Amino acid sequence: MTRAEFFNQADRHFFFKDPFEVAKYVLVNCKEEAEHVLSVADDVVNRRFKFDLRWDMERTYSHVIFENEIDWLYQPGDDPEWIFAFNRMRFWICLGQAYAMTGDEKYARTFAKQLCHWIAAVRREDPRNEKAWRSIEVGLRLEYWQKAMRYFEASPAVDDAVITAFVESVTEHAEFIMGIWNSYNLMSNWGVMANHGLFIAGVMLPQTARAKEYVAEALRRLELEMQIQVYRDGMQWEQSPMYHNEVAHCYLDVVLLAKRNGITLPESILRKTHAMCMFDLYAAKPDHNEISMGDSDEIDQRDIISKGAYLFGDSILKGRGYVLPDFDTAWDIGEAGLSEYAAMSAETPASTDKAFCDSGNFYFRSGWGTDDTFVHFHCGPLGAGHGHADKLHVDLFSRGEDILIDAGRHSYVFGEGRVPYKELDAHNTIRVNRRDIYVCKDSWACHDLSRPVNQKYYSDERYGYAEGGHLAYMKPEGVFVNRRVIYLKPDILVIADEFYGVDVYPANQFFHFNNAGRLWVEGSRYTYQSSRVRAELLLIAPELDSEVLETRISRHYNHHEKNQTVMSSLAGTSAYTVIALSDPDSKIALAVEKVSVRSNFKGIVFDDSQIEALNIRHGDRHYTLVIAHEEYASPTDTFFADGCTGFGSAVVFDRKKGENEIGTVLLW
Repeated sequence: MTRAEFFNQADRHFFFKDPFEVAKYVLVNCKEEAEHVLSVADDVVNRRFKFDLRWDMERTYSHVIFENEIDWLYQPGDDPEWIFAFNRMRFWICLGQAYAMTGDEKYARTFAKQLCHWIAAVRREDPRNEKAWRSIEVGLRLEYWQKAMRYFEASPAVDDAVITAFVESVTEHAEFIMGIWNSYNLMSNWGVMANHGLFIAGVMLPQTARAKEYVAEALRRLELEMQIQVYRDGMQWEQSPMYHNEVAHCYLDVVLLAKRNGITLPESILRKTHAMCMFDLYAAKPDHNEISMGDSDEIDQRDIISKGAYLFGDSILKGRGYVLPDFDTAWDIGEAGLSEYAAMSAETPASTDKAFCDSGNFYFRSGWGTDDTFVHFHCGPLGAGHGHADKLHVDLFSRGEDILIDAGRHSYVFGEGRVPYKELDAHNTIRVNRRDIYVCKDSWACHDLSRPVNQKYYSDERYGYAEGGHLAYMKPEGVFVNRRVIYLKPDILVIADEFYGVDVYPANQFFHFNNAGRLWVEGSRYTYQSSRVRAELLLIAPELDSEVLETRISRHYNHHEKNQTVMSSLAGTSAYTVIALSDPDSKIALAVEKVSVRSNFKGIVFDDSQIEALNIRHGDRHYTLVIAHEEYASPTDTFFADGCTGFGSAVVFDRKKGENEIGTVLLW
């Protein structure tokens, strides 16, 4: 096939039309990212490879250098993820972008040489190349290769021979994906990545009857995968924000190419792709990073939100995306999209809080600023192999900084770099009887899975409430664990843990603190302080003991840092954690007092196993919070707690506002 035949398809429209026009934009508006990509491209020219781009799924921190010929199956350590990442060739896109930004033919020559070398050396029929021919790598190459090739249309280095080898190999890749369709691909992000690549191949290859079959079959599969993998609430079922975003990226590509090329998409793909972007809007921390939930790295996800804003003309998404397209978004929407995006209006979401009940994720905010407080509570299913034992986990972020944080992930190699990050005590949750809620069989599979239950949610301008439990300790312990998260906006968080069962078992709570500040203890009061924020955490429970553990967090694959974790040990039917946030130089002290609750009708004092109340003071704020563990109002009754009268299972009284009657019912 000739260059002209491949590049001059008048009826085919790609992500960008003129890469040199996009290059002008990024060199002015995205200087830092442009410099990084040029550095990556120069490394590739010199056969130096490191994976540190924004969405590299398995990041590395040192270069692997090939002095002479590249060995595409080389594995530098015990983790085969290096081979997988290497054989995706995301770095070839960097070569293309560097070529567009500089016009330097060395990038085109390197691309052509490495492409032809790989095609000749890594044959699919050779069983030694199996690690390079997993379906996920094939699908990603179908994306990355075709995106990379489009940057080099003007280069003489990409001659007819290179184009012929490229088209033949892309066709082989597409045929390989056409032959793979099973229940695993239906449910896994692998299937989405593979069929997304197949769709791009069908759109961008010369328009033969077979290429059109690629498009039709890819869309058939992608529609089914979207229907089964993405919850109605918009989250991808594997319970990992990073893989959610990988899947969202794939569908955004499909939507964009379909619109550019007049391809009609199933309504479910359009609707749920938009829903995935809306999930990201609420799930992003105030610093715009995804949380380290499941197998996720800390990554700024505004490119996903920005592309969604552009494709769906959504001003609310634009309000939480970039003001102007970032480096990655610019290349994906092309030169025409740059002006269109810039002209879009931006709106702030009407609500700060959101319940995603299908996936069991609940989000609260004090506002939409970068310094505002953000709370996440999770009570949902495990998900797939990328999910962790994080039922009832809480994340807390305020004043530009994590406070309570997930331990993240470190490695996919089974052992000390994998299991400790997946287990329950790596999360801000509850353990009963010193037993985990899942048992890791290997890096991906768990047994003894349990069901999340009892999800509840309420939100208004002053308060946020979420609740949930799970059945992991029903057998053999016979204990039902339930957690309530009460957010007294903007700066007080109360966590109420409840244990229902015949026997009382020892329990533990875990609170993983960020390592940007200092943690110190005074009895059951823990204070975290950094240059940005001060957080007081007060533990309240009968027979309570607590200690600080030296632990680890991993914000990115292959990298970990030391941090500190508070572990409580307690027994009883309930426990409370009250957290107050303030500026770092604040002298305000958190005060919490447990008060008795009596029946207005029966004139008795309720037992703590029935109903409890806390008086909470922080500065000039004063609340009375009442939590009922059982029904208590027979025949017609209200409670009385420190002068407050009300009814409900969770009720808060703002004493500063004189709310001594009725209060605000968070849960009836």
